[in-house]
Amino acid sequence: LWWHKPVIDQELLQSLPNLKVIANSGVGMDHLDLKLVASFGVKMANAPHAVSSSTADTGMALLLASARRLVEGYHIAISAGTEYWEADFLGVEVTGATLGIIGMGSIGYKIALRAKAFEMNILYHNRRRRKEQEEQAVGATYCEKIDNLLQQADFVMVVVSLTPQTHKLIGKREMELMKPTATLINISRGAVIDQEALVTALQTGVIRAAALDVTYPEPLPRDHTLLKLKNVIITPHLGIKTDKATYMITEEAVENILAALNGLPIPSEVL
Repeated sequence: LWWHKPVIDQELLQSLPNLKVIANSGVGMDHLDLKLVASFGVKMANAPHAVSSSTADTGMALLLASARRLVEGYHIAISAGTEYWEADFLGVEVTGATLGIIGMGSIGYKIALRAKAFEMNILYHNRRRRKEQEEQAVGATYCEKIDNLLQQADFVMVVVSLTPQTHKLIGKREMELMKPTATLINISRGAVIDQEALVTALQTGVIRAAALDVTYPEPLPRDHTLLKLKNVIITPHLGIKTDKATYMITEEAVENILAALNGLPIPSEVL
């Protein structure tokens, strides 16, 4: 499947009796009805290894761009009406700040590695705690309860898969737990955050800012309030979009397909 097309529904599956495998180009499988596909005996695979570094880079790029107000600054720098730089055009410090990572899988862990290089304090919340040596390698502290992370973090980065359990994981209550100086960053799926609650939080100063690589829908309607707010950065789902990552994803998908067709263990099978 390239870019989630065609839609894999019952009608299509019934029309393809010889279908053996669906290899997804990326890690997220929320666009597939996994139970339906499995009921037809079709194997499924994704491409988690190829995407982790490029997605982690995107997360850190959004964090830095929001903290230092790069998009606003760019528009000031090129504006025809700009005659001088405002002395009080201030961002927030990244060095020494606390980053809360929600979802410490392969992408979340690579974000932690990058954040360590920026001398950030790292908290994380995950379904399963990482091994002690993995925590020590990046200087990360585990928060069993998401609320503890939200209350302490200066930057909250969401890196979870979209499932029924994570749908609107970050809503009004969670945002109100965050510091009013905090920034929310989403590189997972748009629906993981309650978007209307986010609009209100940004408008009323519940949180300082947001940086989003994902929204729902994508793209947003051109009159959507999020597009009008100065304290939000939105990018067009750039997570894995590098030349190298795209090539690696294709290679990983082909490897999964060939293994399935030859009756071999599928390297990135999704069960």
